[in-house]
Amino acid sequence: MSTTQRPDAILLDVMLPDMDGITVFQKLQENPLTRHIPVVFLTAKTRPIDQQQFNQLGVNFITKPFKPRQLARQFLAAIG
Repeated sequence: MSTTQRPDAILLDVMLPDMDGITVFQKLQENPLTRHIPVVFLTAKTRPIDQQQFNQLGVNFITKPFKPRQLARQFLAAIG
């Protein structure tokens, strides 16, 4: 992502090949240019401890598999 282009929201998978989504989210939060961008996590992690971690981060999340309308509602909630 260039510094001149910023998305309205980010759909971020938790399990990524090189860096997990939570680390990516933390890096986004550390950067003043990206910390305001709402993030919706997409995850297959459905254990209560995983969901508790997302809640502690204060992020919206949606579990796989999901319905398109459910995803749309989460994005609308994230961007206000």
